[in-house]
Amino acid sequence: MVRPLYWVLAGIAVYTAGAMALQARGYLPESVRVSGPITTLHTGRGRAFLTKLAAPKRLWRAWGNFGVGMALVTMVGMFAAVFNAGWQAMQQPEAQPVQNPQNVLVIPGVNDFLPPAAAPEIVLGLLIGLVVHEGGHGLLCRVEDIDIDSMGLAFFAFIPVGAFVEPDEESRLRADRGSQTRMFAAGVTNNFLVAFVGFLLLFGPVSGAISVAAGVPIGNVASGSAAEDAGLGYGDVVTEVEGQPVANVSEFEATLGRIDDRSVELTLKSGETTTLERKLVLMRSVPSVTDGIEPNQRNATIVEAVNGTEVYTERGFARAMAGRETVTIQTNRGSATFPVGAYGLAVEDGPLANASVPTNGTDVIVTHVAGERTPNASVYSSVVSGLEPGSTVDVRASVGGERDTYAVTVGTGDGPGDALGLRTQQGFSGIAVADAGIDVYPASYFLAVLGGNSGAWGGLFSGQFLQQMFVVLLVPFLSTIAPGIGYDFAGFVPDVANFYTATGPLSGLGGGVFMIANVLFWTAWVNLNLGVFNCVPTFPLDGGHILRSSAESVVARLPVEDGRRATTAVTASISLLMLAGLFLMLFGPQLLN
Repeated sequence: MVRPLYWVLAGIAVYTAGAMALQARGYLPESVRVSGPITTLHTGRGRAFLTKLAAPKRLWRAWGNFGVGMALVTMVGMFAAVFNAGWQAMQQPEAQPVQNPQNVLVIPGVNDFLPPAAAPEIVLGLLIGLVVHEGGHGLLCRVEDIDIDSMGLAFFAFIPVGAFVEPDEESRLRADRGSQTRMFAAGVTNNFLVAFVGFLLLFGPVSGAISVAAGVPIGNVASGSAAEDAGLGYGDVVTEVEGQPVANVSEFEATLGRIDDRSVELTLKSGETTTLERKLVLMRSVPSVTDGIEPNQRNATIVEAVNGTEVYTERGFARAMAGRETVTIQTNRGSATFPVGAYGLAVEDGPLANASVPTNGTDVIVTHVAGERTPNASVYSSVVSGLEPGSTVDVRASVGGERDTYAVTVGTGDGPGDALGLRTQQGFSGIAVADAGIDVYPASYFLAVLGGNSGAWGGLFSGQFLQQMFVVLLVPFLSTIAPGIGYDFAGFVPDVANFYTATGPLSGLGGGVFMIANVLFWTAWVNLNLGVFNCVPTFPLDGGHILRSSAESVVARLPVEDGRRATTAVTASISLLMLAGLFLMLFGPQLLN
């Protein structure tokens, strides 16, 4: 199957060839100019409006000065961030998915983290960002009495990538250094303002009008599991088990655990029903303990029996395991016999290590502590938490397959791992099974990130506004940064919106609340990224122009003979460093590997 990126590249090539041929034959109007894949639309309209809007010059100059300060702070941060990212790419060249070149393009469906379902909101946010950015340049041009030759939009082939304002070069050069700096900073200042207002509305009344729907939001299902067989998948919400409502995951698990029948009827938020034929999928194991039997993501490993007794529920599996010190489990991939206990690894310089238990990665399965049975990590933690620090207890364990009893002096740490010096893994002998195979979508977490779950005004008055902005900047590719979360958030696209419901004063809008939230989310996200990116101190970005103006201002105060050459040396050096950092950040992993 041909990847979407290749179709886009092919379309760009065809468009470029056709547009250049039309321009060469004089078929394009003067307002349309083509330079390779870049097409620009020029117009002189709007200059009179900008001149009228620029009338309160003192106000706009104050706004411009504020923007210069904000841009300089952001430029320093971007210099450090880009330089550090390039350096890290050289030190650790393992490529992350977010570093793939295609993921630099803000094109839904091509960028792995931007789904096609969010395309309308992303394009709208991009257009708003480009218009306010270049509109800021145009406005400050008129405030500083700099003439404008033309304005317009720029396209990379058929993809809108920018708006532009072309100041008259002679007029710009006549303006003083401060006027030029304010003009160059105006674009990013406007982007930051749009992002701030967007987040203000999103974190406030809009997120306050959204709550998590009652039930179990399904993010994924295990391959070969009962959930997959029942047709459950991403976007479904289980609301009832055997006719009994379940408000959350805890209630779902508790209700399912009380039912011993193999077949369980589930009701979804959509009103549909499906039958869950439970079976035990092996989710985690230690191959050295289970003799090579391990989970398989493509073809599930099914636990069929324990010591010859059929098991198909987590509760039945726990009963069968807890009652024996040694078990044999039968799976569709063979059988394995092993001791039942709390699996872990001994910690260096810990109590178990002091009792001669090796700390070189040898498997340790603790079956008894102080005479009490410890069939799994949970029971082990409960038993160990009640031990008296400094006392000596007998610990019966299988170490590297050899059973023995060790006299262990209890440590004084805060947790059970410190008490006996064993770093445990949850489950029976490190085994985890699932009779449903549902992976829950973290709907509450993402709503909390957007300021929800905090009343009608959301998280507007939580005092964490800037922190929320930073987190929202990362959530479209959060799974690569925080693998424990396991999911990305690209707004309330249809499947994700099913996990939520509209509440409060805006509930009358129904699904319209999610559309508003998406527009605010992506408009704020795109504008924040546009503003930050344009502050990278390199040409032809705004940060490069501001860098040059700032360097000229500093050099003018220094006792140097050739100020122009010194300014050029400073700006060129920093620009080259930034370009090298960006190149290494995006292409370093592929080249170095």
